[in-house]
Amino acid sequence: MKSNDFLEEKPADIDELDEKILKLITKNARIPFLEVARECGVSGAAIHQRVQRLLNIGVVHGSEFVVSPQKLGYNTCAYMGIYLDKAKYHTQVAEALRNIPEVVECHYTTGAYAIFVKIQTKTNKHLKRLIDEQLQDIEGIARTETFISLEQDFKRQVPIK
Repeated sequence: MKSNDFLEEKPADIDELDEKILKLITKNARIPFLEVARECGVSGAAIHQRVQRLLNIGVVHGSEFVVSPQKLGYNTCAYMGIYLDKAKYHTQVAEALRNIPEVVECHYTTGAYAIFVKIQTKTNKHLKRLIDEQLQDIEGIARTETFISLEQDFKRQVPIK
């Protein structure tokens, strides 16, 4: 571990034009740069350079299509708090979780749980099988608590000033 791993990351130096660009592209990652340029009152080349700079400094990364789990039959969304036998098992447990495709997010946390994960399964029975046959067998996991999401009310990006 490097000595600066525990330091808070300094916010990137962005201006009002960057903020306007971010608001537009986070609403629609497929928006053409020329449309962003028109909205911002600058050239397409300027937008291209600004977006490239935002990518280079890590303010944004990639662009992706978001798959609807329900449209692919993944109708059960669950969250699981994981208690570890010992904190030192964090890395190996996270690696084992990475090998389970239904585990779509994994967070190392403070509080009651050492690890908190989001799981997408096709049914409740699929979730139970996953817990019984894969998750409970991971070395280092002491116990788990599972919460089934009934409905997602909203999901959003962080606010841009």
